[in-house]
Amino acid sequence: MVRLRKVALVFLKDWLEIRRNGEVLLPLLIVPLLFAVMLPIIAVLPTLAIPSWASSEGLLTLVKALPGQVREQIAGMTGQQAIVYIMALYLFAPVFLIIPIMASSVIASDSFAGEKERKTIEALLATPLSDGEMLLGKMLVSFAPAVIVTAAAFAVYSVVVDYLTFSMFGGRLLFPNTIWLSLIFGLSPSLAFADIGLTVIISARVKGVKEAQQISALLLIPLVAAVLGQASGAMALDPSLVTTTTMLLVAFDIIIFVASVKAFGRGRILARLS
Repeated sequence: MVRLRKVALVFLKDWLEIRRNGEVLLPLLIVPLLFAVMLPIIAVLPTLAIPSWASSEGLLTLVKALPGQVREQIAGMTGQQAIVYIMALYLFAPVFLIIPIMASSVIASDSFAGEKERKTIEALLATPLSDGEMLLGKMLVSFAPAVIVTAAAFAVYSVVVDYLTFSMFGGRLLFPNTIWLSLIFGLSPSLAFADIGLTVIISARVKGVKEAQQISALLLIPLVAAVLGQASGAMALDPSLVTTTTMLLVAFDIIIFVASVKAFGRGRILARLS
């Protein structure tokens, strides 16, 4: 049985260590916020500065490659409006699935590998905490900042997009909308927890933080594929797809956590250290 009070102790211990480490916190905050500001600028300013850019052959080809439901949404829009709408609401959506992974990967990679490097792993493993309590506390200390940073980046992104497009769309606000709310507060957290669970287990198995970070970086490959799929028009994050994927990921999160507890094996970790 997992005791939440014990989980909170692990969480607070690691969080206090993270707060003292500016090298971890600054990139965790700055990089997502830069994405949130720069992406709307990339989407909107070229069409404002060079209106003919919105009717270029390459962009028209992109529109034709989009799924039918997206083409229906942009029907009746000017070329300028359609390109901004597609880029701001669809092409950049998968980036906000990458942000929580980027924000959590450094912390999650440090979870056990960092303890080994700091020579504190033996004391942690000797505590009367269960494997589940220890793992859940380690996961949550990566999960909470990732969710908060992603939500903050989404808020900044929404404000910047609405500010830049307010006149273009005749006073209509593009954000927030249902798809993005379910993406940010449903799909993104469930994906982040799955990635963190896998990264924490990797961290427990390897010798150092850098090795854990290198291996966990491979988990970004499916998200890069999603970005390319969205950009090529091969897929679109519609409400049904986001909801279905979120439900599957929640089930996967539970499986990952249970499997992680069973595979943790603090005895094997101690044996490798001795």
